[in-house]
Amino acid sequence: MISFKNVTKTFKRSRVLDDVSLEMNKGERIALVGSNGAGKTTLIRCLLGEYTHDGQVLVDHLAPRDNRGTVLARVGFVPQIPPPLKMPVGELIGFAAGICKSDPKAMVAVMADLGLEYGRIRKLPFVKLSGGMKQKTLIAIALGRASDILIMDEPAANLDPEARHIFFRLLAARQDDGVMLITSHRLDEVAALVNRVIEMDRGKVALDDRVADAVDMTSRLTCALTMTREDAAFARALTEWGFTGSGLRWLGMVNGPDRLRFLGMLSRYTGILAGLELKEAEKCVA
Repeated sequence: MISFKNVTKTFKRSRVLDDVSLEMNKGERIALVGSNGAGKTTLIRCLLGEYTHDGQVLVDHLAPRDNRGTVLARVGFVPQIPPPLKMPVGELIGFAAGICKSDPKAMVAVMADLGLEYGRIRKLPFVKLSGGMKQKTLIAIALGRASDILIMDEPAANLDPEARHIFFRLLAARQDDGVMLITSHRLDEVAALVNRVIEMDRGKVALDDRVADAVDMTSRLTCALTMTREDAAFARALTEWGFTGSGLRWLGMVNGPDRLRFLGMLSRYTGILAGLELKEAEKCVA
C-alpha cells in the first residue's frame, strides 16, 4: 500500500531523512518510534504530501504530493498536538466530513462511544475544549470516516482509562482493514497495539522488526495491589488509572494493551509494593 523509496529530506544544511526505504502493507499496525529529531514527524509529513523531498513516496502508486486530495481522502490522522482551531465543534465535524465525503453522524457516534456529549459541545470553539475532549474529537474524526490509512501520534495520551478501552476496541474492529501507523517516543506505550516496530535515529531506519500479535486489544485485566505502607504519590498515580481504594489495598482494571505501560508505572514503586495480582477479566456476552 505505502512505499518509501530512498526518501531524503534536508532542511537548510540539516538532513532530517537520510535515504529511507520502507514498505507498509495492509494489516500492518506499525509503531514508529524514536527520540525527538529522529525523523518520525518528517516522514509522516512526506506521506501526507506536505513536504517536497528527494526519492519517492507512493500510496498505491500515487504520489501524495501530486495527488493530495485522492490520498488524503484515505487517511485518518490524529496529531499529538491539537490544532488551535477557533471554529465550533459542530462546524469542524461538518467540515471534516465534507472533505472526505463521509457521514458526520458516524463521527458523532464515535464521540458518543468515547463518552463525549456532542450536543453539549457542538457550539463550543474547538480551541476551548479540554485536552481530553480535543483528543476524543480528533479520534472521532479519524475513525468516523472510511479511511484505510490511520496515522496516530501518541493517540491515547490524554484519554482516561475507560476512553482508552473504547479506543482500543475501535482500533481492533479496523485492525485488518488497512495500515495503522502509530508514533511514540516510547515503545512500551504502544507495544501491545502493533505487529511491527520501526525505530528511527538521526533520519535513518535503525530497526525494522515484526512482532507477534499477542494481545487482544479488547481485553481487560483485573488488578489487586497491596502496599507495605501508604504513599501519596502512588495513590495519585493509581487514582489516575481509575483504581479505587485507600491505605494499603487498591483495586482496578487495566486495559490489555496498557499492560506494559501499567507495569512500567508500578516499577517506580517496587519498594512499597507488597503484592500484585493481575488476571484476565471475563468478557461480557451481549
